Amino acid sequence: MEILTVLLLILLGIILLIIEFMLIPGVTVAGIASVISFGVGIVLSFQYWGTIPGLIILFAILIFVPVFLYFLFKGRAMKPMMLNTGIDGRVINIDNKKIHVGDEGVSIGRLNPSGRIKIDQVSVDARSRNLFIDPKTPVRIIKIEGNTVIVEPINQ
Repeated sequence: MEILTVLLLILLGIILLIIEFMLIPGVTVAGIASVISFGVGIVLSFQYWGTIPGLIILFAILIFVPVFLYFLFKGRAMKPMMLNTGIDGRVINIDNKKIHVGDEGVSIGRLNPSGRIKIDQVSVDARSRNLFIDPKTPVRIIKIEGNTVIVEPINQ
């Protein structure tokens, strides 16, 4: 009867750990209950059979459970649940040969405070300095930061 109790507690811990990983990720009730179930199973094995069998069960859990989870998630059973698409998006870099500080253009949409502008038929991401700029407003580049230009409206 004792062996059945310990095995059921360990099995319950594995099931709760799988629920933790697959259904409700994060540190939730299932994860905490899994750790408690493993702990009670280990403590009971020490109480029922002594030190050596308790240590064997402890190390078996510490080795078997991570290996089991690794092969579970790497195996064919989890392939239908995993996202296998690649990300083919790319960042459009600003061509420093075409766009310089001081160039003038027009805002395509509203910059509040970020949006897009058009300079010499090139559309780029832009940001204004704490200002809202309406569409079709003439702007001037005051700074280039990575893939974004900082602009200000041209006062006419």
